[in-house]
Amino acid sequence: MSPELSFTGLSVLLARVTPHSVAIVHALLRDGARVTVAADLDVLPTSLRDLVERGLVTLAVEADPTAYDVVLRSDVSTTPATADLPATGVGRRAVGSVTLLGGGLGDPGLLTVAGIEAIRQADVIVHDRLAPLSALRHARDDVVVIDVGKIPRGDFTPQERINDVIVEHALAGRNVLRFKGGDNFVFGRGGEEAEACAVRDIPVTVIPGISSSIAAPALAGIPVTHRSLVQGFTVVSGHVPPGDPRSTLDWGAIARSNTTIVVLMGVATLPTIAETLIAEGMSAHTPAAVVADAGLPSMRTARAPLAHIADTAAREGLGAPAVVVIGDVAALDVLR
Repeated sequence: MSPELSFTGLSVLLARVTPHSVAIVHALLRDGARVTVAADLDVLPTSLRDLVERGLVTLAVEADPTAYDVVLRSDVSTTPATADLPATGVGRRAVGSVTLLGGGLGDPGLLTVAGIEAIRQADVIVHDRLAPLSALRHARDDVVVIDVGKIPRGDFTPQERINDVIVEHALAGRNVLRFKGGDNFVFGRGGEEAEACAVRDIPVTVIPGISSSIAAPALAGIPVTHRSLVQGFTVVSGHVPPGDPRSTLDWGAIARSNTTIVVLMGVATLPTIAETLIAEGMSAHTPAAVVADAGLPSMRTARAPLAHIADTAAREGLGAPAVVVIGDVAALDVLR
């Protein structure tokens, strides 16, 4: 795609899926295009399938090209995490390197300068679905792009396999970029990936990203700390709900902490989380908010008292990826 062209309001058909399709689709969505992908759902890389399931992209197994304003075609096939990959970069060095890049939110404009340079230098890019994938347009034409995205309660690549992919390519002498949304070390399993590399003496560089725990509320006009209201914030994962035997969180202590509570990966478990916090003494009238698709054109925010926030978010159709904010600051919209 040419950077001079505007696709705002145009219907665009992606006629064939390629390793660069994820970056292209994300760039089109940011430009305001209505995107249709001509493919079967089961052959899409995880990150594209996620966009379809979230209603951001339309899927058409058979599409009439004449019905669209723009048709994009390519003859290159996609590269799954399980594929036998070409020896890109072999011989360049005995052992390659790994860069753990936090991409922040979905807006590529929020990616750091160091992050963009790392994309340009990479031989292999191993990415998740929530990274600002339109930034992959900065990658070299011969880069190997591997989609290992995880859809909540859906398709995923096991973390052990992700570790293996990273290590295998680095040992083959390649510069490997592990590209994630948010920050790799905030519920991103970056520590595990770094340890897997350390065991094999693979050098690792970390480029931090802005965590969605503070960036998503900020874009919604919610400061997680505010001098007149709160002096701190607590970030927790909601993937494992209160009462689950796997949970190690003290929800009673969290409820009594007098801090803003930020819950990542907690949309599905929000009803249980809200009930537990109220049972532990937090007021049912405590302001709460859910910020979905932060940094994307599809970003939306729902606000309600704690007792009703789960129902409100569900009624308004907010789903993952989303960040939950609980506390007095959730009533603020300082950008209004």
